[in-house]
Amino acid sequence: MREIEDREAERHKAKMAKRKAVQDAEVADKNVEKGLLIVNTGPGKGKSTAAFGLALRMLGHGRRVGIVQFIKGAWHTGEKDALKRFGDQVEWHSMGEGFTWETQDLKRDIAAAKRAWQKALELMAEPSFGLVILDELNIALRYDYLDLDAVVAALKGRRAGLHVVVTGRNAKPQLVEAADLVTEMGQVKHHFSAGVKAQKGVEF
Repeated sequence: MREIEDREAERHKAKMAKRKAVQDAEVADKNVEKGLLIVNTGPGKGKSTAAFGLALRMLGHGRRVGIVQFIKGAWHTGEKDALKRFGDQVEWHSMGEGFTWETQDLKRDIAAAKRAWQKALELMAEPSFGLVILDELNIALRYDYLDLDAVVAALKGRRAGLHVVVTGRNAKPQLVEAADLVTEMGQVKHHFSAGVKAQKGVEF
């Protein structure tokens, strides 16, 4: 590593001091505290993983977390086992029965999505939860298993202070518009393309 000359170090210090002043002023200007509607979407890997990372952060602050899985709930996942260790601080409901190409039963898929949405409404109404994750809700909305307008209205009308994360590809424009934070995960490269199978601890 190259040596830093005193003059360069001083210039850097002055530059960072100016930047800190700008950053501090920007942070000080933010004074709204509210429950957020967060949408993780896009073709890239990591949408649900990011949501579960937020769950861990919320648990670290002593807040309860509710999770409803809409589609891939039939999978046994490492994150479910890990979060079980938090006891009643986490309430997890795997209510999906697999992807549409696995079930091959439209009526059954719609019925499962409706049951999951009712559970989601219950969790969102429970004041003890600080965060509710609706995993793969975007998929249920994409295939019109649920009424989009009713879902968006319920999410917008949720109780004050509740954070909700919705995951899944192809988020509907109405949901994106209603959200406070939307992250679209892009796919640059995926190991599946090289023939690597889904692995414990990475995909599930």
